[in-house]
Amino acid sequence: MADWNKIYTSKLVETDEAVQQIQSGFDVVVAQCASEPLGCMSRFHRVADRVKDVRVFSVLTLNPYDFYMDPSMKGRFELASWFHAPGSRKALKEGAGTVTYVPNMLHRAALDRIDARKPDIFFGTCTPPDEKGFVSLSLGITYEKDIIEAADIVVLEVNENLPRTFGDTHISVKDVDFFVEHTQDVPALPTVVPNEIDRQIGRYIAELVDDGSTIQLGIGNIPNAVALALTDKKDLGVHTEMMVDSMMHLYEQGVITNKRKSLYKDKFICAFAMGSRELYDWLDNNMAVEFQRGKWVNDPAVVRQNSRMVSINTCLSVDFTGQVASESIGHVQYSGTGGQTDTAVGAKEAYDGLGKSIIACHSTAKNGTVSTIMPFLTEGSAVTLHRANTDHIVTEYGIAYMRGRTVRERTRNLIAVAHPDFRDELQSEAKRIGYL
Repeated sequence: MADWNKIYTSKLVETDEAVQQIQSGFDVVVAQCASEPLGCMSRFHRVADRVKDVRVFSVLTLNPYDFYMDPSMKGRFELASWFHAPGSRKALKEGAGTVTYVPNMLHRAALDRIDARKPDIFFGTCTPPDEKGFVSLSLGITYEKDIIEAADIVVLEVNENLPRTFGDTHISVKDVDFFVEHTQDVPALPTVVPNEIDRQIGRYIAELVDDGSTIQLGIGNIPNAVALALTDKKDLGVHTEMMVDSMMHLYEQGVITNKRKSLYKDKFICAFAMGSRELYDWLDNNMAVEFQRGKWVNDPAVVRQNSRMVSINTCLSVDFTGQVASESIGHVQYSGTGGQTDTAVGAKEAYDGLGKSIIACHSTAKNGTVSTIMPFLTEGSAVTLHRANTDHIVTEYGIAYMRGRTVRERTRNLIAVAHPDFRDELQSEAKRIGYL
C-alpha cells in the first residue's frame, strides 16, 4: 500500500517555487471566491520579468493583485474573467489593458474553456489530507474539478482553516503535482443589512414562493431580504450554485428542510459557498450539504428536474419587451452572466409545470435619476436573459408578469412596477414607439 503521507510530503514546495511553474504563453486557471489561492496569486507578478502572454482565468477575483492591477503587467499577464469583481472593474476603468472578459454560461464555463484550449496549470486551495490521503476542495467545485482533470500541472494551497465538505469535492494527494502550505483566514463576506426597498422587493418575491418549493438564491441585499421574507414558509429545499449564510439561517429556523425535493431529497445542492466564518464552520463535515460540479448543478436540464423550482436573481435593467441586462452597463462589462440564465431557464421549464423564474431590481439607479425599466436597453448592453425566457420582474412597486404575455401586455405590466416619477415618461415613449 502506498504511503500517502510520504507522497504528500514529497510534493510540498514553497509558494515561490510553485509560482515558478508559470511559463510564457501559459493559460492559468485559479479557483474562485473563497477558494481563491491568495498566497500564490499575490506572487504571480514576481515572475513577470521572465514571462509574457500569460492569461489567468478566474471568477470574482477577490483581491486587486499586482499581476493585473499594475499597468506595467500589460503584455506579461492578462486577467481573463468569467465574472468581474471590484478589482477587475477598476483595472478596466483605468485602462490598464490587463483585463478581459470571457462570455459564458456558468454550467458551460469549464467545458467551453477546455474545448477552446487545454489549461496549462491550475492553482486552487484544499484542506489538509485526511487519514486516507484525500484532500477536500472545500468551498467550490464550480469549474475547479473539471480544470484539475484537464490541466497539465495542478497546484493546491493547503489551508487548515478550510472546512471539509462532501459531494464531489475530494481528490487524492496522488493526483496533485504540488502542494503549498498556506494557512490564513478564509475570505469572508461582510453581513449586509437590507434596506426598506430591498425588504419590500423581498416581500413581493415571497408571495411567489409556495411551501415545498426548491429555491436558488444568490447573494446581496435583495437575496438577503428575500430570505427574511421567507421565514413563514414550510419545507423549502435548495438547489443553487452558491451556498450563502441566509440558507444556513433558514435551515436552522426549520424553514428549509429539503424534505420535499424531487432531486437529492434531504440535501442542499450547491457548486460553491461564500459567506461568514459561521457558515464555513457550519459546512465543516456537514453531510446535509453536497457540493457538485457547476456543469451539473446549473445545467438547465438538471435544474428543471426539481419540483416547484424557483430561481431568484437580480438585474441592472429590463426593457419593455422583457430583455434583461444583468451584467453590463452599455458596452462596459460590470459583472458576468454567472448562473442566471442557467437557473432562470431551468426553473421556468420545471418538469412539474410549477417552476418560476424571478428577476428583481430596484426601480431606479444612480440615486433615483435613472429608471431601470426602460423602452430599450442602453446601447451596447449585453442581454443576459432572452425576453422569451423572462417570467417575473419584481421591483419595490410590485410584480410584472411576463410569461406568455404580448409586448403590449409586458409594457403595461412593467410600467406599473416602474418608479412613479418615470411612469408618465415611459407611458409616452411606449405610445410613441407603438408598444401601447
